[in-house]
Amino acid sequence: MTAGATIFGCAGLRLGADEAAFFRDADPWGFILFARNVDTPDQLRALCADLRAAVGRDAPILIDQEGGRVQRLRAPHWREWMAPLDQAALPGAERHLWLRARLQAAELRSVGIDANCAPTCDIAGPRTHPFLRNRCFGTDAATVTRNARATAEGLLAGGVLPVVKHIPGHGRAEADSHLHLPVVDAPAEELAASDFAPFAALADMPMGMTAHIRYTAFDEAPATQSPRMIGLIREQIGFQGLLMTDDIGMEALAGSMAERAHASIAAGCDVVLHCKGDLPAMVAVAGAAGTMTPAAATRAEAALVQRVAPEAVDMCALEAELESLLNGAEHG
Repeated sequence: MTAGATIFGCAGLRLGADEAAFFRDADPWGFILFARNVDTPDQLRALCADLRAAVGRDAPILIDQEGGRVQRLRAPHWREWMAPLDQAALPGAERHLWLRARLQAAELRSVGIDANCAPTCDIAGPRTHPFLRNRCFGTDAATVTRNARATAEGLLAGGVLPVVKHIPGHGRAEADSHLHLPVVDAPAEELAASDFAPFAALADMPMGMTAHIRYTAFDEAPATQSPRMIGLIREQIGFQGLLMTDDIGMEALAGSMAERAHASIAAGCDVVLHCKGDLPAMVAVAGAAGTMTPAAATRAEAALVQRVAPEAVDMCALEAELESLLNGAEHG
């Protein structure tokens, strides 16, 4: 049976009976966790096990563990990480970003999480909205590409699937897409040469997330709901991995949750991401999104093939190397 074309959140620290029954019926392809779902390592392991039990398979479980402001696992049980833009500015960034991602992957896998909504491949510019800016890995395409690849490969080495975001590029947006629909007026040639370039360079990655942005050079609709933009992501950028929406609950999109889900799937997204954990809304989204298309299911299977058990490494040695690099940068 083909899974639902959805990734859903849940409401709290434990899975409720009504949620479990809904997930059993709707069979979402995966799940996503937030701070509201996180207390202790043991609690989180139990929640991940219950989510997978609800759908009867080893469904992917995602989280946003970027570092800085956006990390759902925090002290005292987990490490606190620098904001990506700050760490990317240090000497030797590629190596310590790989180490950081490898250590993050170990933390995630230890509690049952096997996909990280990172790296952010957007380019930080002088007018990038503050909600995004220090989550980026640099201020030019080449730097972002190097640092994002190091991060993605560190996650993969640790058995965690990276999700490159926000395709085809969120860095020029001056509005927060959680609250408004950003509009980017840059010419197509300029976007291709800069904003799209890191995504083209990481087009081999297993999973990606769309941007809720209107690019006036191409379409009036947000990229998430634009067949033309999804076509550009597939053909011009060359991304062939599983393509999920950004959270359809964000105010950048208009209409009911069902309308948002339907428009996103109709545009060519493989799965719809709904994060809030609100059960009536999830019921509507599941009905509108339906099951994964054969092409989406093939891409999903190809992504999960890359979810491999990590090779045994000396984690203490990796942590010591990262500390040494960071201390050297601080005192260099």
